[in-house]
Formats: sequence, C-alpha cells, structure tokens
Amino acid sequence: MKILRTVIVAAALGLSASPALAALDKGAEAPRFTAQGAMAGKPIRVDLATSLKKGPVVLYFFPAAFTSGCNLEAQAFAQAMDDFRKAGATVIGMTGGNTNQLREFSAKHCAGQFPVATASKDLIERYDVSLGLGADKAGWSDRTTYVIDRDGKVAFSYSNLKPQEHVARSLAAVRSLARK
Repeated sequence: MKILRTVIVAAALGLSASPALAALDKGAEAPRFTAQGAMAGKPIRVDLATSLKKGPVVLYFFPAAFTSGCNLEAQAFAQAMDDFRKAGATVIGMTGGNTNQLREFSAKHCAGQFPVATASKDLIERYDVSLGLGADKAGWSDRTTYVIDRDGKVAFSYSNLKPQEHVARSLAAVRSLARK
C-alpha cells in the first residue's frame, strides 16, 4: 500500500510540474475576434484581424487582473515590449476574470505597453482555455500563450499556470518566424 501511495504521489507531482497542453495545435486557424479592452488606462477595441496585418500576434490568456501571477506576467511582457516590437510582433493580453479592472491593470501592470481585453466565455471556449475552477471563477481563462503568424495560423502555443516562461518562449517563437 505504501508503494502504491508513493507511485500515485510521484505521478501527481510529475503532472503538476509539467506544462499543460494548449488547446490549439500548431497550424490551426486562430479564431478571429473583436473585443473591448484597455491600453494605458484608456478604453480601446482590440481586433485580431487588424493586428495580424501588422505582423505576428502574441495572444496571451491570463486568469484575472490584479492576481499575483498575472501581475508578474503583465510586467514581464511590458518589460520585453521593445524586443517584441523589434521582432515585428504585437502583444495582446486576454482575460475573463476581473474584467471591470482592465483599465487600471493596463496602466499599472502593463505599463501602457500593450492592450488587454475582455475574453468572452465564447472566446475562451473557442480557444479552449477555460480555467474551470468552479462558480467563483467561472469564465476565467487559464494561462496560455499563442503566437499567431500573420496568416492567422497558430505558430506556437504554451500553457502553464506559472507565468515565468511565457515571455521568453513566445519571444523565441516570434523570432523564429522572422527567420523564415
């Protein structure tokens, strides 16, 4: 019995340490959307098709504004924006959680460097990024980052609730697109 318990615990730890698989595979058509959002504290409209005309888009879903991991991730994206711009990419953050706070979040944690927008339940389903943690967090997304090439196809995806690697991995993916 002790061995079985050890095996179960080890398996659980192994699963929690590895990143979850993102819902959309490489090469899949990224669902188009238009959403209300904010940038630098001001309301804006975010349109994926319009953003793709400028180059690849880093579309990152995060659980909720003003939560510790989401604050860290937004700050990391903001600090790396010069690198994303040099690589020709646009960054867009999306969430279904605490959307009434996006204007303040865009100014404070995104430092006015990129837009954040409301991800509707439909959009969260179409990207299959639901956090699924019960009624108190219904409609929240998990932490998944996509790089969408200007042709509208997913070039890269990464899911992991830990925010640390999303910026570096997505920047590397954008840079690899530029080398094609």
